[in-house]
Amino acid sequence: MNLSLLQAAPAQGGSLLTTVGMLVLMFVVMWLFFIRPQQKRQKELQKKRDAMQPGDRVITSGGLYGVIKDVKATEFVVEIADGVRVRVDKGSVFASAADTTNEVRK
Repeated sequence: MNLSLLQAAPAQGGSLLTTVGMLVLMFVVMWLFFIRPQQKRQKELQKKRDAMQPGDRVITSGGLYGVIKDVKATEFVVEIADGVRVRVDKGSVFASAADTTNEVRK
């Protein structure tokens, strides 16, 4: 009986090391293919938002097209029709309208 326990011990240690190694490998693969590209897209989107100025055409997350009239610390004032201005959080502006029309034409 003692002999069988001694033979099983190295297999369990190797198995644990293999399991931990596989978990680490899975995390690295997930980071490389999912987390890292998403972080890059978020940084690029933030740079675009920071570069927006009055006069730029934008599209909000709600699908409203408009022109930026004023830029504040955390929001834009967007004119969506003649004389109709709305305050929009910077986080809900996803793209400039010029970028989307260029992509459609390609």
